[in-house]
Amino acid sequence: MIDHSYLESIKKKALIIDAHFDLLMDVSIQRERGRKQVIETDYLPRFEQGGVNIIIVAIFIDSSFVPQMALQKALNQVAALYEEVRESPDKLMICKDGEDMILAQKRGKIGFLLSLEGVEPIGNDLSLLTIFYELGVRNVGLVWSRRNAVGDGSHFNPVPEGKKGGITDFGVQLIKASEKLGMTIDVTHLNDEGFWDVMEISKKPIIASHSNSRVLANTMRNLTDEQMKAIASKGGVIGVNAVSIIISNDDENSNLEKYIDHIDHIVQLVGIDHVGLGLDLCDEFFKYVSAEDIASMPRKPFDVIKGHESIPKLIEGLLNRGYSEDELVKILGTNFLTIFK
Repeated sequence: MIDHSYLESIKKKALIIDAHFDLLMDVSIQRERGRKQVIETDYLPRFEQGGVNIIIVAIFIDSSFVPQMALQKALNQVAALYEEVRESPDKLMICKDGEDMILAQKRGKIGFLLSLEGVEPIGNDLSLLTIFYELGVRNVGLVWSRRNAVGDGSHFNPVPEGKKGGITDFGVQLIKASEKLGMTIDVTHLNDEGFWDVMEISKKPIIASHSNSRVLANTMRNLTDEQMKAIASKGGVIGVNAVSIIISNDDENSNLEKYIDHIDHIVQLVGIDHVGLGLDLCDEFFKYVSAEDIASMPRKPFDVIKGHESIPKLIEGLLNRGYSEDELVKILGTNFLTIFK
């Protein structure tokens, strides 16, 4: 058993970054129902209990709104975040780079950096990329698990589909324009064909914000060893996902220890500088999924880290695996901080 005070000291020493959380979908819906200060009320206590400093918040558009309402829903989510920060200015702030992240920690605030999870809001209009940059988006997840104007997503389970493709000509333009603006390319959810195209097209470090090892959990949503090596070779970082179906091939073995196995695998494969946290916590959002849709899932996903407040349990698990304080600080946030600096 690790001493509680020691865990607290590590929490305070580290700048803890979760590289992927679908927070804005929930916040936007709650605000549409008339609520205010949703983050401060529902999430801030959990962030503080877990020692979280920075959340990379995804702009995720449900397939039912694609393509016609993708842009509107995206702007609704961005507006919701700005309103939340305006309502809780002493507790929350928007970050646009690594320096802002450090500033958030110094001021005792939770910082939020905006990320596109799929470029559906842009459609095939490259001029909109600059608008999202000006709004604070600094991470560009090219696709979700579906096809868009940039490329093809990797499905969680096999589905009937035509021939898979790589990055489109529009996608090439978008990647180049994103890097020129100073936005990070995120390959999570991208299919294998598109992944290797990105490796050739991109000139800067890329990330996989919430992807695990395909060796340990054989789903196309995860990365092969060769893909992990390619990300590391560009100076990128892989955020380890805490959702059961990405962690193990069966629910019985989807647990915190298996989660740490994925961290171990990445560290042993490409080194301590290329792994971080991309928790992708989903339990909170199943309130928006119908019973029929849940019943149709081969496996209902669940979080093996039960909320951001449970991050100290992860820290304890990593200490028990033999990670040093300096290594923990890298995994918990410094590696991702380096990318966004």
